[in-house]
Amino acid sequence: MSDLRTTALHDRHAALGASFTDFGGWSMPVRYTSDLAEHHAVRNAAGLFDISHMAEFTLAGPGAAAVLDDALAGRISTMKIGKAKYSLLLSDAGGVVDDVIVYRRGDEHFLVISNAGNRALVAAALDRYLGDAEIADISDDVSLIAVQGPRAREIVEATAGIDGVTPALAELGYYAWAAGTFAGADLFVARTGYTGEDGFELLVPNAAAPALWDALLAAGKPLGLVPAGLAARDTLRLEAGMPLHGHELSDAILPAQAGLGRVVASDKDSFIGKDALAAAPSDLPVLVGLAAEGRRAGRAGYAVYSAAEGGEPVGEITSGALSPTLGHPVAMAFVTPDLAEPGTALFIDVRGTRIPAAVAALPFYRRNA
Repeated sequence: MSDLRTTALHDRHAALGASFTDFGGWSMPVRYTSDLAEHHAVRNAAGLFDISHMAEFTLAGPGAAAVLDDALAGRISTMKIGKAKYSLLLSDAGGVVDDVIVYRRGDEHFLVISNAGNRALVAAALDRYLGDAEIADISDDVSLIAVQGPRAREIVEATAGIDGVTPALAELGYYAWAAGTFAGADLFVARTGYTGEDGFELLVPNAAAPALWDALLAAGKPLGLVPAGLAARDTLRLEAGMPLHGHELSDAILPAQAGLGRVVASDKDSFIGKDALAAAPSDLPVLVGLAAEGRRAGRAGYAVYSAAEGGEPVGEITSGALSPTLGHPVAMAFVTPDLAEPGTALFIDVRGTRIPAAVAALPFYRRNA
């Protein structure tokens, strides 16, 4: 683990008894107490996550919006200041290099957050169209902390040291951001997340991160907040039907296959991968949800079979687990398009045993409004 990078909060995690794992070259907390306890805390109260391994870029100056329009599959130039947008960076062949969130901070000022493992690829794609805009990779200078769960807003609002957040969190819509300060340091608060719950992601300079972590924990403890690791984050996002790069997304998977065709502004004049998408065949495997009974869950890489007698392989699981919230196994898988209709009977091969499953609409879990 000595060669792995660590976040500014690593000592806090160690003091809380976290178990660590290698995630994209970073030593990250996988759990503090139990996966189930952390998962249920997020669904019922709130969880605190260190997501400082993510990569952050700023783009500013004339043409910044045009750079993002050319590089990303979505239409970024029409975003309103104060809003966020989920988008995709594609390869020239149309596959998903990374999924990103773009925040518009001004007329020609944007923040882009990408996955840690794809940092260099995202930087290269933005450089490809840079023109008069300026790009800055601020990943090594900032920390990102997520508060996720139904009590997230109460907790952030009660956190000592957070001041001047505008607009107020109660007025902040989903996929929007606010600015403020924490103990005098610049604070960026986005109403975004990766758990299927309400929540906020807070960006601060590294020097302020440990104190912010401590302040959030102190404010949230009476409300049920617990620190949560990557294991809970993974089961939460799976229940919410959210894709993970390297599983449901890769440079071998086109957006439409992953159910993300709506993210692509195909009427734009140009963007990376546009020509390849227009020429793509329509019979490629597509992403579906799978639900099964019992306790044995399919995992990434397990084969999916048709329910016909002597059923043939028809796909492969990309993510799967015994759902803590729903109490039965769920999975996401790529299958042939003719078997993608919800209710279609299939089988999952779980270590040599074929387990009955049915195609289910995504997401498996949707929070109450």
